[in-house]
Formats: sequence, C-alpha cells, structure tokens
Amino acid sequence: MQAEEFTIKPEVLLLEQLLEEVRSGRLRIPRFQRPYVWQPHQMLDLFDSIERGYPIGSILIWETSLRLPTLDQVAGIDVPPAPEGQLAYLLDGHQRLSTLFGTLIRRPEPPATGADRRWWIYRTLGATDPRDVRFQHWGRSAPPANLLPMQAVLRTMDFLAFARRLARDPSTAEDAEVLVDEAEQVAQRIKSYKIPVFRIFGGDLDRAVRAFARVNSSGLQIRPDQMVSALTYRPEDTETLSDRINAIRESLGDSGFGDIGAEPVFQTIAALTGEDDVQNLRWAALAERIRGDVDGVTTRAEVALHRAVRFLRYEAGVPVAWLVPYPQQIVLLAVFFHHRPDPDGAQVRELTRWFWRTSWSTVFAGGNSVQVRRALHQIRAFADGQAKLSGQGQHAQPLPERFDTSDGRVRAFLLWELNHFGRRHGLDGEPIELVELLARSGPSAYRRVVTGVANASSIANRIVLPTPPGVSVREALLRLPPRLLRSVVVSHAIPPSALARLVADDRDGFIRERTATLVRLEREFIEETGAELAWESA
Repeated sequence: MQAEEFTIKPEVLLLEQLLEEVRSGRLRIPRFQRPYVWQPHQMLDLFDSIERGYPIGSILIWETSLRLPTLDQVAGIDVPPAPEGQLAYLLDGHQRLSTLFGTLIRRPEPPATGADRRWWIYRTLGATDPRDVRFQHWGRSAPPANLLPMQAVLRTMDFLAFARRLARDPSTAEDAEVLVDEAEQVAQRIKSYKIPVFRIFGGDLDRAVRAFARVNSSGLQIRPDQMVSALTYRPEDTETLSDRINAIRESLGDSGFGDIGAEPVFQTIAALTGEDDVQNLRWAALAERIRGDVDGVTTRAEVALHRAVRFLRYEAGVPVAWLVPYPQQIVLLAVFFHHRPDPDGAQVRELTRWFWRTSWSTVFAGGNSVQVRRALHQIRAFADGQAKLSGQGQHAQPLPERFDTSDGRVRAFLLWELNHFGRRHGLDGEPIELVELLARSGPSAYRRVVTGVANASSIANRIVLPTPPGVSVREALLRLPPRLLRSVVVSHAIPPSALARLVADDRDGFIRERTATLVRLEREFIEETGAELAWESA
C-alpha cells in the first residue's frame, strides 16, 4: 500500500504561541525523543540568544491523526492528555522547546536543592558585567531583588509583583524606575521573539523523518529502535519497544557485564524476526513484522542475549561489555544461541575461534553491512549444523600503535592481554580486583607508564595499576623494593629488558622493548588459536 502523501508548510510563530500549543496538550513530545540532556550553560545561552535577537534554529512539527506514545510531562510540568483529532508531534527542537517551556511557564517556588532548580533562570538588571553575562541560575535561597525571574515574563500579574518588589527593596528602591524599564524591555524582546516552524502534514513517520533530513542538513538524531517503537505502539500496550529494549539492557547490566547499548539489542530483535540487513533496516517493514508480538520477540531476544553474554564472559574471556571488539559480534552470538541454545563442546570451541578471528581481522570494522549479512547467513547455518564458520578472506591486522579503545583491534589486544597474563598485582603485591576496576573505570583504568616522549600514546605504554593521587605509574613502580618490583612488573607483562630501560629512565627504550615482546606473544597466540587466519601483508 502506498504511503499517504505529505506536504511541508513553513510558518513563523511567536514564542508564546508555540508554548501555548504545548500547554494545551496539542503539541506532543514523542517518547522516542531522547531525554532532556541540556547543561545549565546551554539553557542560559538560549535565553541570551533570544534577548539579542539571534536565531535559535527552526522547529519541526508533524501533523497527523496517527497516535504515538508521548510524554505526559514536559520539563517536569504536567500536560493535558492528547485531544481527539489531528495532533502535532515535535520531531526536532525538544531540548530548546523544553528549556523555554520549563523556564517560562509558571511552576511552584524553586526547591532548595535538586535538578528542578535548573528551570529557574534569572536576568540580571542594572549591573554591568565585564563578561557581559546577562542570565544566570541562582543556587541559593532568595535571589537579590534585581534578578528578574523568567517565570514572571509572560504573566502580567507576576511581572507587576516583581516591579513592586523592586520599589520596596532597599537595595533597588532608588533605581526601581530604571530597573523596571529594563525589565520591560527584556520581557518585550522575549514575548516578540519569533521562531521559524516547519509543519509536515500527512504521510507516515518514516517519510516525515526522511523529509526532515532534506529540510535540515544537520539530520535528525532519532535511532532506528525509537522509530520502530513509535510505529509499533498500541494504546493497550503497557510498554513500548523502547521500554523493553531498556529493560533488556538493565537486565544485562545487572548481570555484571555492563551496558551493551540499545543498537545491538535492537539489531538482535530484528535478526530474530528474519531480518538480514540489520544495519540498514526498513523501519516500516520491520514494524509490520513485529507489531502484535513485541513482548514475544523481545523476550526471545533477551534470553538469547543472556546466553551470548555468558559465552563471552566464560568461554571467550570478555569480562565487561566495553571490551567487546565489535557490537556485531554480540548480535551474531545472540542469533546463534537463539537457534542453538545448548551447543556441544565442538561448536563452543569453534565459536570461540570465530570470536577471536573476527576480533583480530577487519571483517566488522566500519560496520560493513554486506559482511554482516553474510555473517548472519553463516551463523544461522552453523547453528543448524549445516556449515562451519569459515575464516576465508580474513586477515589478522597488526597491533595498532596508539591506545584508542574506540578501535576494535585495540580492544581485541586488551582482551588477549587480560586472558594471557592472568592476575595483576598492585603496589602492595596483592592481586588487583581487575574486573571490578575495569567495570568501574572503563578505559581510564589503563594508565600511562611513562610520559614526556613522542610515542607515549603507544598501546605498550599502558597498564592497569592504581597509584596514590598525584603519583605516576613509573614513580610508583620505582619506589617498590626490588623483589616486590620484579613480581609486580612481571604480572603486568613488562619483560626484564623493558624494566631495565624503565629503571635507567630510557623511556623510549621501555616502550620499544615492551612493544616487541607484546607483538611477539600476541602473534604466537593468534597463529595458534586462529588456524585459518592469515596475516595482513605489510
């Protein structure tokens, strides 16, 4: 069936008109919008731009009769239920509109503490700030009399009450008339500020968003899972697809593995419905397949993902989620365990070899959708006992020079090192709680040993060794007694030749010696474990 045609109508609205649409409940914030994330300085900058007459960007609204899940609060303020008939959904401008609504619409007095104080923004009157800072938050109890609360700007009675306070307060009574004039000018600039609005009429959600991508070159930051969640929403459902995805992420996080992100969970759900191209999904088609069975497909995905995580932790030796080299590996493992919940020992060993092969090669680097589709076909056939997991055409990549944990090959090296060298000893000679430290600190757990040299960013210049505040890793190591020093550095894969360089303060030499040892040991392991994996020629 062909999608309904849509039209785009540009218009200009006063700021107050736009806020009234939100307050009436007609302009809705879809639940697929990301949460409010603006920092205080961004809120202040927005008001500063409005007062100066600077543009703050356009707002995109979609007018449709389709019912989508929406927020029942905007900026912590209750909004009425959606009225009958045509509704307007905010597709772009959530952070800006929420800031304006939460700050300009009247609410109870500010709490003494807490995040809700962010909605109380003030304009300083009568003071010339050398930095030209006009707006501020007030984090203490009662603000000075010359601070105009933005919540008094749109309501005449509140503005008059503020003006009377200026006249009564000893600190402002003498200049009250001048300050009131300034406050009126500020209020008028805000009331008269106009915002360009693009309204999309008709069409489906997929086409509305694609239309916006043409209107606004910056694109729209809505994830595919949020799109499908909106398209599969039904009023009788207590949870949306996005809610279920978040619940799965929390469940996996509670297992101690950490957060794997929404995308791998969503792609797993798509793959379990039979989707092959999980990286270039057709939103509407996928929504049609899972509509009416959101609970069933997400339950199956959660079970499969938990099995995949258990394999990663106890067979592949991946202690925490952020060390998985490529998110596609999680998806493919979940697909395997969905089709083969109880694999035999031979399959587990082959799956482990597959994991390491794909970690050392570039097969999933860059998110190549063709490779992922091919891998999905292969993993399903392997689970059904119809094929083996071939490494044909895959090549092991050399060890990267820089420590960059966004690089899957770097994460593959870190995993190998964690598994190959086992326990790490702290400065007291006792074992470090390595998994706990990696889960808590992430990549920052890896500290530089030496500094002040050109190759200090080398991957061989990082170890997991907590030190006292203000003490570098090198200093901490060299303060140890000789016998303890030797046992500690050995546990951290620092060979005697590199230790000698470290003691002699030959920092470049330390990195060269440790690099040579790590490259040799990792290559030996790759050649032993990845029997079908060839080396990338230099």
